[in-house]
Amino acid sequence: MAPTPEEDLSVWRRLAPGGMLLVGSGLAVALDASARRSSGASLLRWAAEGTAGLVLVNAGLALYGEAMKRRGLHDAATRR
Repeated sequence: MAPTPEEDLSVWRRLAPGGMLLVGSGLAVALDASARRSSGASLLRWAAEGTAGLVLVNAGLALYGEAMKRRGLHDAATRR
């Protein structure tokens, strides 16, 4: 059964802010890893932190993309 426009809007309201927070957090973590690399930290330390940052960025983009899809579905359904 397809979600209703109200359900799509509710999902958009939950996922969009979470996705943006994950993208911002991931960028901060990745930039911190870059600074650690520049300061001469061990490979394991900055590589693990950088990988975690990239995972957060990608997860945030996935959530935000799903949120935008749901908003588009809501808008298309309410224009009819």
